Amino acid sequence: MAKTPTTAGTTALGDAGELHQTASSPETRTTTNHGAPISDNQNSLKAGPRGSTLLEDFILREKIQHFDHERIPERIVHARGSAAHGFFELTDSLADYTTAKILTEVGQKTELFTRFSTVAGGAGSVDTPRDVRGFAVKFYTTEGNWDLVGNNIPVFFIQDAIKFPDLIHAVKMEADKGYPQAASAHDTFWDFIGLMPESTHMIMWAMSDRAIPRSLRMIEGFGVNTFRLVNAEGVATLVKFHWRPKLGTQSTCWDEAVKIAGADPDYHRRDLYEAIAQGDFPEWEFGVQLFTQEEADALPFDILDATKLVPEEDYPIRVIGRMVLDRNPDNFFAETEQAAFLPTNIVPGIDFSEDPLLQGRLFSYQDTQLSRLGTVNFHQIPINQAKGCPFQNFQRDGQMQTQVFKGRANYEPNSLAEAGEDGGPREDPKGGFRTAPVPVEGEKVRLRAESFADHYSQARLFFQSQTAPEQAHLASAIVFELSKVSLPHVRERVLSNLINVDETLAQRVAEGLNLPLPKASKPAVAPVDLEPSPALRIIGKYPDTLKGRKVAILVADGSDGAVVAQVRKAVEGDGGSVFVVAPKIGGAKLADGSTLAADGQLAGSPSVLFDAVAIILSADGCAQLMKEGAAVDFAKDAFGHLKAVGFTAEAQPLLDKAGVEPDEGVIDLSSAADAFLTPARTRQWDREPKVRMLA
Repeated sequence: MAKTPTTAGTTALGDAGELHQTASSPETRTTTNHGAPISDNQNSLKAGPRGSTLLEDFILREKIQHFDHERIPERIVHARGSAAHGFFELTDSLADYTTAKILTEVGQKTELFTRFSTVAGGAGSVDTPRDVRGFAVKFYTTEGNWDLVGNNIPVFFIQDAIKFPDLIHAVKMEADKGYPQAASAHDTFWDFIGLMPESTHMIMWAMSDRAIPRSLRMIEGFGVNTFRLVNAEGVATLVKFHWRPKLGTQSTCWDEAVKIAGADPDYHRRDLYEAIAQGDFPEWEFGVQLFTQEEADALPFDILDATKLVPEEDYPIRVIGRMVLDRNPDNFFAETEQAAFLPTNIVPGIDFSEDPLLQGRLFSYQDTQLSRLGTVNFHQIPINQAKGCPFQNFQRDGQMQTQVFKGRANYEPNSLAEAGEDGGPREDPKGGFRTAPVPVEGEKVRLRAESFADHYSQARLFFQSQTAPEQAHLASAIVFELSKVSLPHVRERVLSNLINVDETLAQRVAEGLNLPLPKASKPAVAPVDLEPSPALRIIGKYPDTLKGRKVAILVADGSDGAVVAQVRKAVEGDGGSVFVVAPKIGGAKLADGSTLAADGQLAGSPSVLFDAVAIILSADGCAQLMKEGAAVDFAKDAFGHLKAVGFTAEAQPLLDKAGVEPDEGVIDLSSAADAFLTPARTRQWDREPKVRMLA
């Protein structure tokens, strides 16, 4: 038992008999929140050693009370997030289109904070569900904060913000059951989707491999909504914003994503944090699509419709800058959790469009932050403060006001300056924000524009732009999701809508469910065939390098250290990283008698956590691992998830037991370790028909 001090200031001994750490100077001592030094932080104040705790123990009460209130309401959506600090550097000026300094001053570096997130799950859910990923960037510009709050998918489920509560209610946990968590494969979501044909295009993206990314460092980002840029003459240009990862857009396999969730629920969060900590700073190109009003009006859809995209082949993306994330947060709660992103945070030279989804967001985000952070002064939290310029106005008081204002000027206009007093800030007619002078006309109505009525043409465009494996993945994802739907009429309605997208897609899904194909639903506007857009694919666009990718080397006692060294040198020389896996965390004794330290234990480091694997074993080591299910699964899953599998001849029996068959991605390392690199840079898509049935 712990010894109780008998005199104030005496140090108590813990159960292990070790002294508790004590302050060496006033600067290092523990205090209350109000600065009172604490002599004993191990024991509450009691009436005798075994007596009741006394109410007067203000130290205990403050500590417990603060703990009781440590959690704030989580975000209704995008609750599960990870973030990092970094900078934006402009490389191509848009001075002809905007006065925004962040987009006109080439070479200027602007501090920023970026948060990535899932949408449907709570803060405690896993990182790898099939879901949209949020992509929000807060630029601390010299003209105020600019928040570009988007997703990794360029379109959205709905056209009008009034449907957003319905969408989220439908995809979240079902109201009576409280499950499923972070999953769209259930009745209420697909019931909503089937009744909302405008969601069909987004469903194509959500059921594609884009929704199961390999890493947050490997997702694209989109502003989703259409914005305006405004130049010095007041001329407005419509704009779409894009982020492109330098590591390429990469995904996982569905079975792999499910297994990652069990092996490491924090997989994406850990991957982002460790990459930055190791100096492998994630980087994105920043680009824009620009349109005059006349060009936008000539498009075969309405640019204000958030369920539509503008193909890059028609309007190429102009790369104007880059984002680099180079610093992890110091405190998750203070920064990542308290960060408040607002689409209303724009700067002079950037303006909104009339997109009805965006218009609703302009109110909703501000309102959400007031509820979640509990005060109108949430902009004073350090992570939310404007850093590139002063922020000042006549807004005063409110809960958690941390600024101490001087003087009596808290209104405007005032003439206090005429009496020699500080009159406070003043409006800036020349450099201040000005709304673009866009004509407004028409009657007040609750109507959807006819130009928003085509719900299937772009969904067809997306599906028909995919490679054959991606089409199979998409169809199989819909089969999986609808197999979790218990209401037959919901499945039938979704199938009816899919016929309008692509009849072969609908037929594949129907066959996957063993259901007859119903009649097609009647679209409001007949879909048309658009020219395929290869830019919408993932396969075929992986970078020709291992940069950003992780290779596991499985070893056991007796492994050949020379082969391990060759593989490590080849992988790291190609920009990848190596993770050594051994049966025991203490490592393995190599053939030359040396010990190779392990980065992870076999049972806790399955191959789903890596991009490729090299299995380097001795005959005895292989014989031992063939008795270990985790080793068999290590090889089996790597092969099944289409990864490169390097091996030494002595490991062949393990591969045979795991069902690993020879192909271009199964490499004998005895010839040359470099031969392993090419297949390790991508997945072996031709292998897929041998390892799984797809729709």
